[in-house]
Amino acid sequence: MRSYNPDLTPPWKRSAPVPEVTAEPDLVVEEVSTGFCGAVIRCEAGTVTLEDRFGKHRVFPLEPRGFLLEGRVVTLVRPASGAPARPTRTASGSVAVPGVRARVARAGRIYVEGRHDAELVEKVWGDDLRIEGVVVEYLEGIDDLPSIVADFSPSADARLGVLVDHLVPGSKESRVAASVTDPHVLVVGHPYIDVWEAVKPSSLGIPAWPSVPHGQDWKTGICRALGWPDNTGAAWQHILSRVTSYKDLEPALLGRVEELIDFVTG
Repeated sequence: MRSYNPDLTPPWKRSAPVPEVTAEPDLVVEEVSTGFCGAVIRCEAGTVTLEDRFGKHRVFPLEPRGFLLEGRVVTLVRPASGAPARPTRTASGSVAVPGVRARVARAGRIYVEGRHDAELVEKVWGDDLRIEGVVVEYLEGIDDLPSIVADFSPSADARLGVLVDHLVPGSKESRVAASVTDPHVLVVGHPYIDVWEAVKPSSLGIPAWPSVPHGQDWKTGICRALGWPDNTGAAWQHILSRVTSYKDLEPALLGRVEELIDFVTG
């Protein structure tokens, strides 16, 4: 006797199988019906909770073919009970690559304005930079940027990226940046007076960054306005401790750092 498949659906009407992916913490997915994109923060029986870049939470059912992972339809499944959860994303939101040794440093570099900028970039993008072999160095201001670029001797195999604070039209910084015309150098910047402002106020539990009167030291003014001790070093360590991932930073900084990494590694 002939054996028949109990599924009588014609082959052209059957849905193609999709991979099952464990809903591990920090996995970034998009829910197919709503387009909501966020990182997994909790997975319970039958549901998964996602958090978007603005800190908004939404709960979705763990239905077959319910999510997109890097543009591909997948089925999220609950992690096995007792299985150790490990992050699948770096602090910058990139796919984590466990066990990979740091690459030998490239000739190319990224320069940033000041130690605080360098520490922030390291905390959020450090894993990515080590895999790519990109070294970040800090400058004490950019007044001497043209001579620094000349000393670096950039080339197609040794590109230089520079991140500038307060790069807005008409500023001193914009004039210095415009003087650098080497095709192997990319100078970009964020609009903030200092990189402190690139940290979202919500991550620090404050409604907004205070306004500091013109002519007053900005960092000292911030400390006084927020009732912090006049110790800018300690204030920065407090700010840095509240940054755990790209979600704690403003898009105006995120995009510029990603742009520099792409330029130096391209």
